[in-house]
Amino acid sequence: MLGSLPPYSSTRLPPTLQPIRQSCQSPISSASTEPRKKVTIKTLQSLHRRGEPIAVLTATDFPSGHVAEAAGIEVVLVGDSLAMVALGMDDTNSITMDEILVHCRSVSRAVKSAFTIGDLPMGSYECSPQQALQSAIRMVKEGGMKAIKLECDAEMAPTVRCITTAGIPVMAHIGLTPQRQHSIGGFRVQGKTVAGAAKVLEDAKAVQEAGAFMILIEAVPAEVAAIVTRQLQVPTIGIGSGNGCSGQVLVQLDMLGNFPEGRHVPRFVKTFADVWGEAKRGVERYKKEVKGREFPSEEYTYPVSKEDLEEFETLVRDIPDGSRN
Repeated sequence: MLGSLPPYSSTRLPPTLQPIRQSCQSPISSASTEPRKKVTIKTLQSLHRRGEPIAVLTATDFPSGHVAEAAGIEVVLVGDSLAMVALGMDDTNSITMDEILVHCRSVSRAVKSAFTIGDLPMGSYECSPQQALQSAIRMVKEGGMKAIKLECDAEMAPTVRCITTAGIPVMAHIGLTPQRQHSIGGFRVQGKTVAGAAKVLEDAKAVQEAGAFMILIEAVPAEVAAIVTRQLQVPTIGIGSGNGCSGQVLVQLDMLGNFPEGRHVPRFVKTFADVWGEAKRGVERYKKEVKGREFPSEEYTYPVSKEDLEEFETLVRDIPDGSRN
């Protein structure tokens, strides 16, 4: 039974991984595991008033939600980007509401302090404000999210108002809206012209007026995004829009380098780790040790008394060896 197994000892780590174990026991790491107060909208508003940037990160499941929580991320977003990075779909438009809810529930089990936001997938909110509200309610009740995000512009302001009036916080997503990529000519930077920049500002003010508590600005020139941010009372979260926004968001698998070599990565993504490389090296080492019968060595097995072993060997001595059949 699993409950009878002895506790795992970190001293079993090979010498090459001992520095990693030691770094995990550093004061910085231990401080991050201390309980913290729940992040609320008031918390985020306070950070905004103080001019302290807000750290937002996506999560797709329990492990990625857990690490974001442990690292002290303030807002965890279950974005529809998981369609591509976690489920291998060609674009974000393929994922359904039922599919994304599974991931929301998984993340919500890990994230206890950070503020969680669920992304409404394409097809779950465009038909009417009432459809959007019903989807938002599902995100909260079934997905365990505290707020929702939807791609929108000034024309979608009534939808934002319908959801916020019902008491569900909304993060509005403007600028480059991937779900609408076919209508805007693909994944293109928005707001590069005077008319384009004015449109971004118009959209931002409209969704703010409709009640959005936060606005995500994607792929807009940094200078334009900074001007738009200064024109608003609510915080902006940038992705590919410069550090003049009130905070930043990245896709966790992208920023951790958890992807194979050769994969296209957006210009705005900075990789802060090499999870793919480290995982691949670990798996290759595991395979090598299995093939060489180095693993599992004695320290990774369970003992049996000499007497019991001898009695068992006597018991099976006269039984034909199945390997010879």
